[in-house]
Amino acid sequence: MNVEELVRDSLREQAADVPPPRSGFADRVLAERRRRRARTLAAAAATTALVVAAAVGVPAMLGAGDPDDGRGQGIHVAGGEVSGHDVQSHVDQSPPRDRIAVGDQVLAAYSTSKKVRQPNRDEIVERTYSVLNQETGRYEVDERWSLLAVAPGMRTAAVLERELPAPRIGLLDLRSGEVTRWVPLAQGVGGLFFSPDGSKLVATTYDKNPDRAYWSHKVQVNDDLEPSRVPCRTGFAVVDVATGASDWHALPAFSGGGGNYGSGEKLRFNADGTLLYEPINMAPGVVYRDFDGRKVTVPAEEAHVDLMFAPAGLSPDGGLVAGPFAGGVKTTATQVLDPRTGKRVAKLRGQQLLVWVDSKRLIAWDIAPGGGEYRNRLVLVGIGSEKTISLSGARTPRDHSSKRWEPIFARS
Repeated sequence: MNVEELVRDSLREQAADVPPPRSGFADRVLAERRRRRARTLAAAAATTALVVAAAVGVPAMLGAGDPDDGRGQGIHVAGGEVSGHDVQSHVDQSPPRDRIAVGDQVLAAYSTSKKVRQPNRDEIVERTYSVLNQETGRYEVDERWSLLAVAPGMRTAAVLERELPAPRIGLLDLRSGEVTRWVPLAQGVGGLFFSPDGSKLVATTYDKNPDRAYWSHKVQVNDDLEPSRVPCRTGFAVVDVATGASDWHALPAFSGGGGNYGSGEKLRFNADGTLLYEPINMAPGVVYRDFDGRKVTVPAEEAHVDLMFAPAGLSPDGGLVAGPFAGGVKTTATQVLDPRTGKRVAKLRGQQLLVWVDSKRLIAWDIAPGGGEYRNRLVLVGIGSEKTISLSGARTPRDHSSKRWEPIFARS
């Protein structure tokens, strides 16, 4: 079970019979997952989830109160009302059919997924991508790819064919929809991320399909047995997009502490593209590496970046960092932090901060009015503002269904 699966499963349970958690408990629960073995966490996920779900169960306006108790407003005003002058939204669409964007931050594509049961009771998660047609402004299903990553500028996407791990990476022209070049790799690829400037790709390699769970390695989750993913990461390659040149380095799946950590996390670039970022299920929660795979010291300005719980990361000017959930029993709230000290600078609406539009505004998930904690929609939030602007309709709470989608943003 990897970090992403653990986060998802820890938020799936219902919280109807759970008393309100004490102040700051949700943060402590999230911090605890960094210190516990993955198997222990998998067994305890239901208990953890009940508490976290209770903290985000009912949407409400931020109210007055202690700024640090997770229930009150606690806003240090660092900007005015959230600006919506450059918003393209479709609040009646989920999944989206028409272009969603704020400023130059565009929903470039999104994916849905399904679990495909195999004859031997293994399960494979298969994704289907819908990609923005930049001429029509509509999202079109492209079933050719098992994985798709969009480069800044939205001219190119990196794609993997259906069978994973894939022997080559395709560079897809997003205007024509055709692959302009194939980049072969000696090791099979199962993960792709672009660098912030789009000049490089980090390809994480595997010797088995990282999206396959094996019944032969089944684990108990709550009261049921489920197939489990197995460690199969072999390493990574940093690929020069212009030339296709790459340099592969061995890096097996993290195995510290003796636990099962799933297939092996997909590596991505750090904020300035000079290092690689690897989330792990134990303290300190993340490992930074150079392009040869060696562990390096976390950059001071990224000490509080957590791309699993707050994918937005550093603001464009580097002056703020997206923080984790900061709500209470009957509120949803997020926070932004000082990147060097970790001190809260502002408290915002929303459940999870996904991407910065500029240094004052972010796109987030938040609960749809009248919905439960998993029936969420995209919203625009702003520092110093209690107002949100809805961007999409609400997605269904049911995992691996056609109405539950995962966004892919890129700057145009």
